[in-house]
Amino acid sequence: MIRKVGIEGLYYITHINNVDSILKNGILCHREIESTGMNFTPIYDVGIVSNRQHRSVDGSRVLWDFANLYFQPRNAMLYRVLREKNNINDIAILFVSLDILERDDIYITNGNAASPSSEFFPGNQRRNILNKIRNQIDNEWWNDNDGSKRKMMAECLVPGRIDPKYIRNIYVGSEKTQSSLISKLKDLSPKMQVLVNYEMFFSPSWRKAISGTRISLVKGDMFFSRMQTLTISVNCVGIMGKGLASTAKYRFPDVYVAYQDLCKKKAIKMGLPYVHQRESSVFNELADEISGDENSAFQTWFLLFPTKNHWRNDADYEGIKQGLQWLVDNYKRKGITSIAMPALGCGLGQLEWREVGPLMCQYLAKLDIDSIVYLPMEGEVPDEFLDPAFLMSRTV
Repeated sequence: MIRKVGIEGLYYITHINNVDSILKNGILCHREIESTGMNFTPIYDVGIVSNRQHRSVDGSRVLWDFANLYFQPRNAMLYRVLREKNNINDIAILFVSLDILERDDIYITNGNAASPSSEFFPGNQRRNILNKIRNQIDNEWWNDNDGSKRKMMAECLVPGRIDPKYIRNIYVGSEKTQSSLISKLKDLSPKMQVLVNYEMFFSPSWRKAISGTRISLVKGDMFFSRMQTLTISVNCVGIMGKGLASTAKYRFPDVYVAYQDLCKKKAIKMGLPYVHQRESSVFNELADEISGDENSAFQTWFLLFPTKNHWRNDADYEGIKQGLQWLVDNYKRKGITSIAMPALGCGLGQLEWREVGPLMCQYLAKLDIDSIVYLPMEGEVPDEFLDPAFLMSRTV
C-alpha cells in the first residue's frame, strides 16, 4: 500500500562526520544525543534546534524526543545548510527504507514539524496523509506565500532512535565526498552504497571551467545559482510566455511586474539590457528560517536581456552582440559582481550554440568577475563546441 503512493523512501540530512557513528548506533533523537554525551557534529544552528525543543508532538513529548526524516530532502532546510556551510563536501543524506512507515509509534507531519501550521498524524493514519504528502513534495520550487516551503519539508518522526538496519544507501554531492566516505566505511559497512546525486544537492549536473578565464559552462537550473545577478532572456513587448522567461514569471512574479512596466516605458530595447536590483534574494526566499540579521547577507539581481524585439520573432544575433557589449561597458557601474546567463537566443530563439557560445564566452572573458553560462536545455551540445579553443578563438 505505502509504495503505491510513489514515495521512494525517507531521508536524514547530517554532517559527514556523523555517518560512521550513525551506521553503528542508528539515527538518534536530539535528547538521546545529549543524554549520552555522544560526539556529534551539528549542521543546524542553535536557533533551529531550540525551536524544536519546545514544539509538542503528543502532549507528553516534544520534537527533541524524535528522530526526524524528510520525505523530500531537496528542501528549504538542505538549501540553507548548503549555502551557509558553503561546503557541499560536509553533508551526507541517508536514504531510509519505507519499512519505517509500517510502525504505529511514528508520527507523520504535513510540513516542517517546527512550524505551528503543521499537523501531526499518528502512524495508524498514514494511509490518509501519504497521498497528500506525495503531491506536496513533488515540486522543483517553493515559497512562503502558498505554504509550499513548509509543505516540502513534511517529516516522519520516529521516537528515540532509528535502527541502522533501515538505512539503505547514502547520497553525497561530489565525487570527492564519495571517495572519502567509501574509504572511511570500508571496514564498518563495506556493502553500503555511497552515491553522487548532483540535483539533490542543488548542483549542476555538469560543469567545465574555461582555462584562462573566469567563465564556467554548466548544465543545471540557473535559478539555484549562487551568482549575484541572474540573466533572463526577454523580448521587448512584455510577454513572458515560454521557456526560461515563463519559469522566471512563475518563480519571481515581482520581476515580471517590473519587466512589464519597463516595456510599457520602452526602457528595454535591443542592445540595452536592464539591471533589476531586488532588495530580496533567492536565498532568503528558498532557505528555511532566515533571521533578520541574515537578510542582507545575500542579494539576487536580475539582468533582463533582450534577445528579440517581439516574442514571435527568432532571436537577433546582432542585437545579442550589442547587449553583451553593453554589459562589458556597464557592469562595474551597475554594481554587478558575478553573473549567470543562459545560452542567449538558443532553444526557442532558434540560434545555435556553435554561434552563440563563442560570442558569449569572448565577451564575458572581458569581465573581471565570475561568469557562468548555462548550456541549452534542448539536446546535447557536441564536445567540439565546448572546447575552449573553439569558444575563445572562433571569429564572432
